[in-house]
Formats: sequence, C-alpha cells, structure tokens
Amino acid sequence: MTDLDRPWDVHPQVSVRPEPFGALLYHFGTRRLTFLKDRRLLAVVQSLAHAPTARAACQSAGVEESELPRYGRALAALAESSMLVGRAS
Repeated sequence: MTDLDRPWDVHPQVSVRPEPFGALLYHFGTRRLTFLKDRRLLAVVQSLAHAPTARAACQSAGVEESELPRYGRALAALAESSMLVGRAS
C-alpha cells in the first residue's frame, strides 16, 4: 500500500486522458497503458500535484476513511508501474 501521508505526483512522462469510464494513463517512457475504471480514483490522481499528501488528495476527491485502504492499494499499483512518483515535501 502507498504511504498516504507523503506527497505523490503523476510521473512527468505520463499523459492522463479522462474518459467516460474513468481514464487512460499512458507512460511515454515505458510505453505502458493503464486504465482507471473509477472516476474518483481519477479525481485523486488529478489532485495529487496540488495536495500536500495522497491522503489529502483522497479526501478532496470525496474518498471516505473506510475506503482509504482500497485507494492506497490502487495508488501503490500505479506507483509500482511508474505512473506515479514520490514528490519532495
């Protein structure tokens, strides 16, 4: 699970394209394509750059406290595939 109490951001080589079902994330460096099938996860990903922590990004997207473990796992999967990178505080 991703450390929700640290800042994260979309990798600079990743393009985020919103779609009716969620979004497509394309990493130009690895040429990997990822589908987000949750519009709230898209809102979290889009707000990471402006939020002080991933937890704050989740809260701003309306993620409930009980849902945080699931969103933490989703963010961890995105980080493992280099779609997200840690950001200096």
